[in-house]
Amino acid sequence: MSDFNSKTVKSSDLELKDTVVHLNRVTKVTKGGRTFTFAAIVVVGDGNGVVGHGLGKSKEVQEAIAKGIDDAKKNLVKIPLRNGTIPHVQEGRYAGAQVLLKPAANGTGVIAGGSMRAVLESAGITDVLAKSKGSSNPQNVVKATILALASLRDAAAVARQRGIELDKVFNG
Repeated sequence: MSDFNSKTVKSSDLELKDTVVHLNRVTKVTKGGRTFTFAAIVVVGDGNGVVGHGLGKSKEVQEAIAKGIDDAKKNLVKIPLRNGTIPHVQEGRYAGAQVLLKPAANGTGVIAGGSMRAVLESAGITDVLAKSKGSSNPQNVVKATILALASLRDAAAVARQRGIELDKVFNG
């Protein structure tokens, strides 16, 4: 995945919206009683092709979410969009989670479940068909979805890589 690093984006001067994907309460039982901590998986995006994810942990829910947002702003990637959908079919894998993303016609909407929906909507994708296969662990599904989105290529990038004109990519 060499092009994953080349698509990173700086969070400054972007209007980012955050979405809490999953909030987990962890209990540690000690001699003195139970200690609760919270882990928040957060997705941020500008709704125009930039998306990132982060994990925040703290003893307070709001602090965990704030840490998750800060972490997500450090992991932003730019994805190519074409008329509100993705340019081509793409699969992504992370650990046990596997996701499949397919472009959809205008007006279809975001057909995706749970964690994937939050990532796709934050990225600004309005029409897509998505299927989560394998593990349903929210953290791994989010990472697999972002890996799949980051490995998408637009027609101009394909034309540059092949050394041909943009028209020949489609009529090739």
